[in-house]
Amino acid sequence: MIKRKALAGLAAVVAMAAGGAAQAAPVILKVAHFLPPVSPGHTKFIAPWCEKIEAESNGELKCQIYPAMQLGGTPAQLFNQARDGVADIVWTLPGYTAGRFPISEVFELPFLTTKHEPSSRAIWDFVQKNAINEFRGVKPLAIWVNGANQLHLRDKQVENLEELRGLKIRAPSRLGNKILAALGATPVGMPVPQMAESLSKGVIDGALVPWEVLPATKAHELTKFHMETAGDTAMTTATMVFVMNQRKYDSLTPEQKKVIDVNSGGDTSAWVASQFEAADAAGREAAIARGNVVYSLSPEQTALWEQTTQPVIAEWIKEVSSKGVDGAALVQEARDLVKQYSSAQ
Repeated sequence: MIKRKALAGLAAVVAMAAGGAAQAAPVILKVAHFLPPVSPGHTKFIAPWCEKIEAESNGELKCQIYPAMQLGGTPAQLFNQARDGVADIVWTLPGYTAGRFPISEVFELPFLTTKHEPSSRAIWDFVQKNAINEFRGVKPLAIWVNGANQLHLRDKQVENLEELRGLKIRAPSRLGNKILAALGATPVGMPVPQMAESLSKGVIDGALVPWEVLPATKAHELTKFHMETAGDTAMTTATMVFVMNQRKYDSLTPEQKKVIDVNSGGDTSAWVASQFEAADAAGREAAIARGNVVYSLSPEQTALWEQTTQPVIAEWIKEVSSKGVDGAALVQEARDLVKQYSSAQ
């Protein structure tokens, strides 16, 4: 009898231990994005973020990162992959799915944003108030803008609108297309992974992208001239998002949710943007190191380019206002938020 009780007690201990071990099994989060693992977005943002949540959850949360669309599909499908649970978390650009984020794309309007961090804090606040319905099915972890998109040209230095006219330029988004068209260029919409091949084959004459993209795609080896606009505001930028499948988030324990929450929001958005700012500086240096020509558009020409792109803003206001919102007020609110955070720096 004593022996049977001892064995039963031992079995109970083993069962409890097994149950505890099963309960302690880490949650593996599938994190997907569209660039190679050498890209700054992977090495400076996603990998460190994953290491941080693993450490702060005592190993209960771990990432399995799938760069370069390793889960299949195209960059334009990443948001749906997060919403539908193909991936648990994705980094993507709303601009890859034209028309799906009509309100939050206000930050891609010409000459609206300034530096990375203040503009990213501004867009986080703006989306929470005005555009959170555009993110149904996912939980936004970070929303930010990348650096000012500059013109990177294969073999022609552009100093004015006449020299830009007719050139085939890769555009980052729907509004990027409209901005380039307003300036007289021929916009060619495509995700970043297609850009290098298009440059090498001469399908496009240049690209409108931030500096940080160049080294990872080797675009600084395929272009010779790099034009920056004058002044504090960007000709355009791209909004970026880091979002999590809502059902996956809801399935976490309260402690695990707290780790995710602490590593989400306005501060996290600003931190991500700071990583892209550092990557912009590195990309610019890479172009200079190759002997490429980096130059600034004159203040007079920059003012002309800003004036020339004003119809893009007017058209955007008309489009969103037709859906029952005050487009002009949204543009002003975005400008005010950017100014507020830029002044605080």
